[in-house]
Amino acid sequence: MKSIYFDKPENSNWYVAYHQDLTISVDKKAEIENFVNWTKKQNQFAVQPPISILENIVTLRIHLDETNLENGALKVIENSHSKGIYRPESINWENEKDVTCNVNKGGVMLMKPLLLHSSGRTTNSKKRRVIHIELSNIDLPKEINWSEKQEI
Repeated sequence: MKSIYFDKPENSNWYVAYHQDLTISVDKKAEIENFVNWTKKQNQFAVQPPISILENIVTLRIHLDETNLENGALKVIENSHSKGIYRPESINWENEKDVTCNVNKGGVMLMKPLLLHSSGRTTNSKKRRVIHIELSNIDLPKEINWSEKQEI
């Protein structure tokens, strides 16, 4: 339903705060009950769908480079995907544990987009490239389609 190529070059550096992926990319905007927070960026529509759709999505991340804490590997809050919409500002860090997801070059990581995740800055001057593919077997309401829908 969606694919992204992440390229974090060794000389370009940024931090991504803890968040959940709460929106999906669709082909157009339509008034549909429980589809909220519409945006349009670079001619691409995004919307926050009902939680039942978000819970069905699986993300496949193919790592083209070794990814570890020193070059911005994902850090996740264990089991946070099972808590619905889970705002970072509401985290009790005494009860939660974050884990760094080290992945070897050529490795694959599966995750749920509702998993609370972040990534740090690169500190070892090595790039991090990832092919990020979001998959779902749910059909959207007839008024809209996934932006990159492919029948398999």
